Amino acid sequence: MVSHMWIFGTVLGKLASGLQEATFYSGVLLLACISVDRYLAIVKAAQPVFKTRHLVVVVCGGVWLAAVGLLSLPVLVQRETFQPGNQERLVYHENLSAENAAERRLGLRVLRHAAGFFLPLAVLSFCYSFTVAMVLRGCAAQKHKAMRVILWVLLAFVGRWLPNNMATLTDSLMRAGWVTETSTFRNRVDLALEVTQVLAFLHCAINPILYAFIGHRLRNQCLTVLFKHGLISKKVLSNYRHSSTRSSSSYKTSITM
Repeated sequence: MVSHMWIFGTVLGKLASGLQEATFYSGVLLLACISVDRYLAIVKAAQPVFKTRHLVVVVCGGVWLAAVGLLSLPVLVQRETFQPGNQERLVYHENLSAENAAERRLGLRVLRHAAGFFLPLAVLSFCYSFTVAMVLRGCAAQKHKAMRVILWVLLAFVGRWLPNNMATLTDSLMRAGWVTETSTFRNRVDLALEVTQVLAFLHCAINPILYAFIGHRLRNQCLTVLFKHGLISKKVLSNYRHSSTRSSSSYKTSITM
């Protein structure tokens, strides 16, 4: 993002922006992969696709390869360190004074909206809608737990990324001349971009909490790790395992994340 003064040069700028884009795309795409795995495991009554360790490595490696080598590449190519106008300060951003820079920037925004939000949202909605339909046929206790996990995962994704996409879309339309730009409106959009970007990046911190404390399996593994390090007693671990096993004995299909 444009700052008052960029002092780190083009190389560090590309490294920072490339890492930001790669982690952004990999995070949302891996979330979509998790929903596909749950869909196949529950709706299709098949073994989870990502249960085998080597498949996990292949899928995660493929997602990161696409995020680093394909989706984040346009940002690395287009952004550079330059002096805007007649100003003496240096900034690191898209050089809009270059030929067709505005069109390229709009293309990057479209790519980010499509691959970074709408495509994962479509996959999540498709997979979890069928998953919910299958879960509703289960017992009441497991139905409640399943719906809670799915609801929070979807709300976390939409609630964190939708505002940023709306702000970015508004900024793109304004720069393309399709929305009238005024100084007041520009300041509001710039503020919205900063606030919603922070909100969107919080999604990375919320997901582990959702999976660890709402999902039964990961919560069980976390407690086991705490027990091995002496942070909880064996009695606490045994009581939790006994209660969780008793509550899930009537429903064998797990929807844990």
